[in-house]
Amino acid sequence: MKERLSLIFNENILNKFKTSKILIIGIGGVGGYALECLVRSGFENITIVDKDIVDETNLNRQIISLKSNIGLSKVEVAKKRILDINPNANINIINEFILEDNIDLLNIKSFDYIIDACDTITTKILLIEYCNKNNIKLISCMGTGNRIDSTKLSITKLNKTYNDPLAKNMRRILREKNIKANPNVVWSSELPVKNKSRTPGSIVLVPMQAGNLCASFIINDII
Repeated sequence: MKERLSLIFNENILNKFKTSKILIIGIGGVGGYALECLVRSGFENITIVDKDIVDETNLNRQIISLKSNIGLSKVEVAKKRILDINPNANINIINEFILEDNIDLLNIKSFDYIIDACDTITTKILLIEYCNKNNIKLISCMGTGNRIDSTKLSITKLNKTYNDPLAKNMRRILREKNIKANPNVVWSSELPVKNKSRTPGSIVLVPMQAGNLCASFIINDII
C-alpha cells in the first residue's frame, strides 16, 4: 500500500494521513469517490454516514454500486469494499440520516476533517454552522447534478460561487440565520442542463471529480 506513496511523500506525511480522523457524510457519487481516494492514499481512520441503500439508479455514477449489492446498506457496502483494499483501515459506519436532533451522534469535535457530500441542504447548513463554531476543517460539496463537464469543477469559498442554485440557496439561508460562515466548497461553474424531470440527471465524470477534489482538499492541507 505504501510502496508507491512513499516515493512522493515522506514518512511524516504518510503518518499524518494514517492518523488523521476523517468524517464523510454521504457515501453516494461524491462521497464514495472521496472515500476511495483517501483510503488509497493511506488514510485509515474514517467514519462514513449514510442512511440510504444501493439502488439500481446509482449504477451510472456511484463507485460502491454494483448489480450484486442493490438493496444493501451503502455504508455496509462501502466498508466491505474499503477493507478489501486495506484490511487495516478503521472504518466506522453510522447508518443514520443526520438532522438537528441527532447531529450529536457524529461527535464532530473528534475529527480533523469533515467532508459534506450529502444532498440535504438542512444537514449541510447544520454542518457548516457546527464546524464554524468549533473551528473544524470542512469541505462542502455543492451541486453536481445536471452537469456534464468535470473540468468546470474547482474549490473556492462559498461566496465566490456562481451558476449553482444549491450554493445560492445556502448563502441565502446562512444570511437569514445570521451564520457568519464562508466555508470551502467544491462547486461547478457550469450552468446546469435544463431537465424536465424533478430528478437531476447525472454522469459519473462530475461526482467522481467532485469526490477527488474533496479528498485533494484534505491531502493538500496536510502536506
